[in-house]
Amino acid sequence: MNQSDLSQTQQAILDFIAERIETDGVAPAQTEIARAFGFKGVRAAQYHLEALEAAGAIARSPGKARSLKLLRPPSRVQAALDLETLSEDAMRLPILGQVAAGAPIGADIGSDSYVVLDRVFFSPKPDYLLRVKGDSMRDEGIFDGDLIGVHRTNDARNGQIVVARIDEEITVKLFRNGRDGIRLLPRNPDYAPIEVMPGQDFAIEGLYCGLIRPSA
Repeated sequence: MNQSDLSQTQQAILDFIAERIETDGVAPAQTEIARAFGFKGVRAAQYHLEALEAAGAIARSPGKARSLKLLRPPSRVQAALDLETLSEDAMRLPILGQVAAGAPIGADIGSDSYVVLDRVFFSPKPDYLLRVKGDSMRDEGIFDGDLIGVHRTNDARNGQIVVARIDEEITVKLFRNGRDGIRLLPRNPDYAPIEVMPGQDFAIEGLYCGLIRPSA
């Protein structure tokens, strides 16, 4: 296996590893990779890391945390070269899976595709796209099948639309944090709010920052 045989998800993980090494000085842990890409557990991250190692793109030290080393440049280097022929406002974004606008669903790790988009569609700048499933956010203009841009962050203010993880399930909702706890609110009266209960594994994965609607 060589690097040209990698899936788009594996190329995106390679980019993510390179970015974290560049900004933090250390490689991300497997749990961080799993969370960043919406995997249900670390086993999916391990599978992709094994593929990267088999392709000679990374090296790992068994039993040693954060021991990933890059052996070849990530795809973002080639992506930057590809974008030289495009507008300076163009972005190449991975579609990492799907997110529920309804009851939470597991993230789909089967999407291995990229799209090139103009920055004008989004604010702040997105890190990836997720495909919406369901219509609980229809009154915000977010419909089933839309691709939403997600800016990676663990912080959110009341009233912002977030992509959140609840017990390893992913959903997009309006964020509220009050005296009675965290609530994730739909924007469709046919759906009930989601109450985040004490003891649940909850995290904000990112902020909604715009969408595109694929043509039929």
